[in-house]
Amino acid sequence: MTSCLGYGAREAYGALAPMHLERRALRADDVAIDIAFCGVCHSDAHQINNDWKNTVYPCVPGHEIVGHVTAVGPEVTRFKVGDRVAVGCLVDSCLQCDSCAADEEQLCVQGPTATYNGRDRQTGTLTFGGYADHIVVREHFVLRVPDTLDPFLAAPLLCAGITVWNPLRKYGVGAGTKMAVVGLGGLGHLAVKLGVALGAEVTVITSSPGKVDDALKLGAHRVLLSSGAQAMQGAANSFDFILDTIPQRHDTNPYLMLLGRDGKLVVVGAIDLLEPVHGGLLIRNNRTLAGSLIGGVRATQALLDFCAEHQVLPECELIEMGDINEAFSRMKKNDVKYRFVIDMATLREPTAR
Repeated sequence: MTSCLGYGAREAYGALAPMHLERRALRADDVAIDIAFCGVCHSDAHQINNDWKNTVYPCVPGHEIVGHVTAVGPEVTRFKVGDRVAVGCLVDSCLQCDSCAADEEQLCVQGPTATYNGRDRQTGTLTFGGYADHIVVREHFVLRVPDTLDPFLAAPLLCAGITVWNPLRKYGVGAGTKMAVVGLGGLGHLAVKLGVALGAEVTVITSSPGKVDDALKLGAHRVLLSSGAQAMQGAANSFDFILDTIPQRHDTNPYLMLLGRDGKLVVVGAIDLLEPVHGGLLIRNNRTLAGSLIGGVRATQALLDFCAEHQVLPECELIEMGDINEAFSRMKKNDVKYRFVIDMATLREPTAR
């Protein structure tokens, strides 16, 4: 085992602070990684605050991890010391069920092992995430970072990016697709950039007039203000695909009405109850309401490669580790465009008092 310095919380709504933890000794198929950057996800705040009623403390969050390899187990074949690598939301799964065989490890029938607040499949010990100086991960779940992809900007792709990329690929979004993105935050801004890069005609749907200019700067072809009843009525039946990135409980019915024949509305933001759906809106135009959960290892690697090739990069603000509590506060107020990334070189031992 190795001693590791991390940042975590010991109770719900507690401030994150430095803490020492242990990383396991290398298993035969393990990769040890020194962490250079870690993205800050809304899920991190939810987990720290026990909003989903499943947090085990102490909790060290972080599942958008980028760094370099420092050691490998004897059975590792895809990585060597010095390689630039990444780790997303998962660090293990059964690798035997139908979902895992289909490269959909996030849907593992036995349940995947989360990068943090999960349980090691062999020992049952708690997993700790990327707000730390290093991590040890099973080779299968380690990703290659292309040389042309900025490691700082790669971090948010590992959760926010794959969350929107997976449904875009699953439902064949591309040239000729009339696509809309509901909400313009960490997920939504990446959905806009990826949709445009795939060749879709992209509209941002937002209730905020103040986001119109931002949406257009990100590459959206047009903006639809959901607060305007006449504009919404005029857009009825006009989209092939809508990605709903709103992170809290909301009404999807107004967006279902915007779908044309065989249109799909995919929810990726809300891990909560939705308002009741009117069945007539699904029947009309053969509409589909679906959900999507991150993506598997193969899909995440494809995303990193695509973003490197097309230079599709998130908009990020680099912060120091000691500023994480302020970042959480700002994130709650939507005071970030559009993702925070921690420079892990700023992780330091606590000052003696």
